[in-house]
Amino acid sequence: MSVRFKRPSPAFVVATIALFVALGGTAGAVAVVPLAKRALVADNAKKLGGFTPVQLGVILLKASQQVPGPASTAAGLVTTSSASFTLTPSQGEIVNVSCGAGQKAVGGGFITRTTGLVASVGSYPMPDGSGWVEDLQNFSDTLTPQGTVFATCLK
Repeated sequence: MSVRFKRPSPAFVVATIALFVALGGTAGAVAVVPLAKRALVADNAKKLGGFTPVQLGVILLKASQQVPGPASTAAGLVTTSSASFTLTPSQGEIVNVSCGAGQKAVGGGFITRTTGLVASVGSYPMPDGSGWVEDLQNFSDTLTPQGTVFATCLK
């Protein structure tokens, strides 16, 4: 008994070729099409400014050793101001913290030192930027929490 295979249809042949090209990915396309390989190399050269990855790494390493990091240069520009608060049960309070003369607030927050459920219902810079505002609410009916509001200021 002999088995005869039917000849594959043209659609099947095209689909099979497309499958193998897709499985090969871009590497197969670059190997097959020299123009695609040149375009890929040119595109990578544009991305790296004409430098090889190794040359670019050396340039970046030298630059990072010459430029001081932000922590060392900004440390003298940042200060913190604070103000204490005590909240009565089930009450809220707006606490203002001012920065030093000529400084601008760029952030702020609060911390509680005692038990209680305290939430900030508003946290924002003063209208002129000279300090920070925390609108705090005590959600406890019996506790009197205490804490500190702080402002981060730039000289």
